[in-house]
Amino acid sequence: MKMHFCIPVSQQRPDALGGRYVLYSVYLDGFLFCRVRYSQLHRWNEQLRRVFGNCLPPFPPKYYLAMTTAMADERRDQLEQYLQNVTVNPNVLRSDVFIEFLKLVQLNTFNITAEKASLYVFLPDGRGIEVEILTSDTAERVLEVVSYKLGLHRELLGYFGLFLIRDYKEGKLSVVKKLMDFELPYVSLQSCDVENCKVGLRKWYLDPALDSMLMDCRAAVDLLYIQAVQDTEKEWARPTQAQRQELEALRKEDNRTKFLELYQQVQHYGCLQLDPCTCNYPEPGCEAVISVGNNEISCCITLPDNQTQDIVFQMNRVKCWQVTFLGTLLDMDGPQRTLNQNLELRFQYSEDSYWRWFVIYTKQAFLLSSCLKKMISEKMVKLAAENPEMQIEVPEQGKNKKYHIRQSQKDYSSFLSRKSKTNRAEDGCGSGTIKEEDL
Repeated sequence: MKMHFCIPVSQQRPDALGGRYVLYSVYLDGFLFCRVRYSQLHRWNEQLRRVFGNCLPPFPPKYYLAMTTAMADERRDQLEQYLQNVTVNPNVLRSDVFIEFLKLVQLNTFNITAEKASLYVFLPDGRGIEVEILTSDTAERVLEVVSYKLGLHRELLGYFGLFLIRDYKEGKLSVVKKLMDFELPYVSLQSCDVENCKVGLRKWYLDPALDSMLMDCRAAVDLLYIQAVQDTEKEWARPTQAQRQELEALRKEDNRTKFLELYQQVQHYGCLQLDPCTCNYPEPGCEAVISVGNNEISCCITLPDNQTQDIVFQMNRVKCWQVTFLGTLLDMDGPQRTLNQNLELRFQYSEDSYWRWFVIYTKQAFLLSSCLKKMISEKMVKLAAENPEMQIEVPEQGKNKKYHIRQSQKDYSSFLSRKSKTNRAEDGCGSGTIKEEDL
């Protein structure tokens, strides 16, 4: 599945010989990931092609004459599409050529030297695990180190992930973003302009049934338990009064396995809750609290008369979605390093035999999109296990502007190209600077 790479802006810079070059600001999940030149990406593409051949997406050609504004915009669009498409291949993602280049550009962009450092990774109960790392260590490597310290079985690492998390003084919790395996946690933390941000360890799956895969590992059970306790304290999960009493009794007995078995029945268990946001239903501007997980998008909406309404969208009735950046970027050399202002996520949903768009305005739109992708991925894996003959069809690169996964006649669409952002009137899309649609 494609990642949320985008290149909203580029800048011309003077070089040492008196000429000028273009520097591209690459964002991942709404945060500045790196700044690179075309020549750097071109060399990287050639290195990848020596390993993977023609299975890579097309790379924008060189221009030997001065570029017009239209040509420069087209190249920026093509580079953006290249970064999105090259990450679809899991073999590319795991390759040294891919990872080493991205490590280097992250370090260089934020002027951080590769050296030894200490990093605290926080657990849901507030404990900080100090690990000795290199500033150039990836999230995958840091997760391995933390898991070893906790005694978490290596084969269970895929069920957990590292996140940037923000703690508020009033006790609220906000998940800022999920760190990709190739991101550098030390660099991400140092470069993040979100206040009171820290690196946290949380489970990274949204199907509560997957808990059963972890029950034989004491460290995994402990992590699930303390996250469940935190979810209750932060009111992300909503046990009934009777469930609270039974759960409290199991806590006093320190019976964590039984606690987790009962917790499976708690409303919103295993869901990730977004910060308060607004939506367009039943009318524009309604405040909403969104919880995503367990194959659904759950919305608690405050109506104009201050009454609340709970609405649940089942993922099997979601056709597609897209993330749109509605604002503009200013002062790219200054402190602004996120796209997290003026973001929306809209999804197309089947209701009473009609397709309609539901729009959520949230600074966590990219995180929400990642959660939707995760739920679909988990569903597909589950269906494939139940029916080994099921086929997942993905059209070849370049045959279509959109990606499709076909299963049971349902189409889930992925990224829109930048050019198509104002040409999809049939989808009811508004104009914007960046528009993405993703699994």
